[in-house]
Amino acid sequence: MLAAAEDASPVDAVEAVTRELGLALDALMVSFLIADLGGRALVRLAHVPLSGAYGDEVGRRRDDEVATVVPLDGGGPEQALRMQTVRVRPDGATWTVWAPVTERGEAIGLLELTLPAQPGPRDLAEISRIAHLLGFVVIANRRHTDLFEWGQRTTPFNLSAEIQRRLLPGAFTCEAGAFTLSGWLEPAASIGGDTFDYTLARHVLHFSVTDAMGHGVASALTATLGVGSLRNSRRRGLGLPEQAGAANAAVAEHAGPTSTFVTAVLGQVDLPTGVCQLVNAGHLPPLLIRDGDVRPVETPRNFPLGMVPDATFAAGEVTLLPGDRLVVVTDGMQERRAAGLDLTAALRAMADLHPREAARALADAVLGVAGPTLADDATLLIIDWYGGHGRLRRSSAGADLARASAPLPG
Repeated sequence: MLAAAEDASPVDAVEAVTRELGLALDALMVSFLIADLGGRALVRLAHVPLSGAYGDEVGRRRDDEVATVVPLDGGGPEQALRMQTVRVRPDGATWTVWAPVTERGEAIGLLELTLPAQPGPRDLAEISRIAHLLGFVVIANRRHTDLFEWGQRTTPFNLSAEIQRRLLPGAFTCEAGAFTLSGWLEPAASIGGDTFDYTLARHVLHFSVTDAMGHGVASALTATLGVGSLRNSRRRGLGLPEQAGAANAAVAEHAGPTSTFVTAVLGQVDLPTGVCQLVNAGHLPPLLIRDGDVRPVETPRNFPLGMVPDATFAAGEVTLLPGDRLVVVTDGMQERRAAGLDLTAALRAMADLHPREAARALADAVLGVAGPTLADDATLLIIDWYGGHGRLRRSSAGADLARASAPLPG
């Protein structure tokens, strides 16, 4: 299957893998459904009919490509993603199988098969393994084509959204032995300049959440300055106060008007000890959830990045304990109409959800009180801390099932 994927064009690599699997299992139909960027639907990109015809596909078209949206409605596909396990449903004389396509907890999509007979345990194990392989095929080949990105965009992007998209990490979720992390950005009607970012070193987890002042392209360009500077200084090995100072100088020098600035929370977790260092540059304080209690993490006050060109920055710290959840949000989660959301109560209610589902549920909650479109971007980053750095993660087909969310009721 790897050879088939490598021999095919990047556009055809997924189809090459699913065709091989379909032939091996005598499948009637095999599809790959990629998670859309809104997190509330799947998009069917590749159909591989092994008998019969396609039928009439309805969906977005680009040249010869078709993308059909499958909303997440609590049924088999959503349960498979939520629980990170293979789901099987009888459909008359056939059987439908959904297997999560996941890498390090990042739900890339689903592998969907229609089989002429009920699959046995060995069949399901093979389907699960191939779905995991398919995740790596997508990750490798999306570097060479816009097909997957096009499929995920169920709503059109304007220029500011395009710029903002490039500032976000390649994966919104990461599971490791000591932690699980997931971020989310719910964009405003006019992009508000929010970003989140993270990267993992051997013994340190780096993360940031930023909010550039204003809306539209100007805000996205200011965010680009801030994030670009933070990544550059981080990669040069500077500490958090120095990273903030460099970004402060970059925004002040290049962003234009003196009233332009970026609020930010910069953090790094020492993985062996759980000590989390934080720099808060004019941002909402991070929230720590411990034993059901939600409280802000108090840190030294600093100016927003770019507001005072020669400002210096001080860091605070908190030691994370196993079972803690750290949440960083932007003001779009709390201001204007979104102020109707009781964030503390929502965080308590979602404490048992995997950060991946908790992030989406919080975004849905904000839209529920302030939607259908937001006046400002709403962004959040959730880190669940387990401790025990250096221990192996217990994964099955790309996910740690012990950390997965419980099934939806019904």
